[in-house]
Amino acid sequence: MATLFSKIAAGEIPCHKIAENEEFFAFLDINPLAPGHTLVIPREETDYIFDIDDAKLGRMMAFAKKVAAALSAAVPSKRIGLSVIGLEVPHAHIHLVPLNKEADIHFGKEKGTPSPEELAALAARIREKYTA
Repeated sequence: MATLFSKIAAGEIPCHKIAENEEFFAFLDINPLAPGHTLVIPREETDYIFDIDDAKLGRMMAFAKKVAAALSAAVPSKRIGLSVIGLEVPHAHIHLVPLNKEADIHFGKEKGTPSPEELAALAARIREKYTA
C-alpha cells in the first residue's frame, strides 16, 4: 500500500512542490514549524532512513542540500536546520526548517496553519531560487 508521501510524489494528493528528480521529491509541510518547512523524500518507499543504501542516502543529502540553498535564499533565516525523526509517516523523510533560534525546530510546539495561497506563494519563491 502506498504511503501518504508516495501519493504526494505521484501527484495523487496535491502539494506545494519545491523540487524533484527521478529519485527524490521535496514539498512544503502544510503544518510547518516555521515558514518554509520543507520535506525531502525518496520516491522509493523506505520506512527508515538508515535502511537506504549508502550511495542513495548520499544522493538524497546532496538533493536536500540544493533544496536547503534555495530555501535559504527565499526565506530569511540564520540557518536551515535538518531533522530526521520518521515516526509520523512510514516513509523516510528529511525536515528542512528555516531557523532563527533553536526553538524553531522544536517538534512539540504548535505548528503553523498557513493558507493554501500563502503556501503556493512561498513555494513559488523557493522554486525560483532552486537550481538542479
